[in-house]
Amino acid sequence: MSETPWFEEIVMPALLRHARTAYGQAMRRALEAAGFDDVPKNGLYVIGGLALGAGGVPLGQLVRELGVSKQGAGQLVDTLVMRGYLERAVDAQDRRKLNVTLTPRGEAAAAAQAAAREKIDAELIASVGPEDVSRTRRTLAALAEIGGRGEGEKAGAP
Repeated sequence: MSETPWFEEIVMPALLRHARTAYGQAMRRALEAAGFDDVPKNGLYVIGGLALGAGGVPLGQLVRELGVSKQGAGQLVDTLVMRGYLERAVDAQDRRKLNVTLTPRGEAAAAAQAAAREKIDAELIASVGPEDVSRTRRTLAALAEIGGRGEGEKAGAP
């Protein structure tokens, strides 16, 4: 007698939300333990994303990636600057643009966040194996591409 696995009974958006929570909670706990308990909502995304890039990210790109209003993104960046995680500077190539970069405090927070993410990644690989993790990454990438096409349609792209 074959019983349906519990995860087949749950709709994909709910699974994605709960899976994301595992990473978010682990990263929040790591940040708090390292003394970075003042990172605002969406701050994890900004700090983690900036840690992956070199030379800063244009503020306009952050706004698009966050999926929030320019005002909301500006408030988030302001908060992260005031709390010492980010620096804002005029782009040397185009003075109309502002770039944001991590401060040493932001880099330390990013390192704590990355260590927590890597721990969850290792637990996941131990649980299901590297092949399943790779398959899941491909599946999530395909889902992100589907979502990206939807965004382009809203913007009037072909």
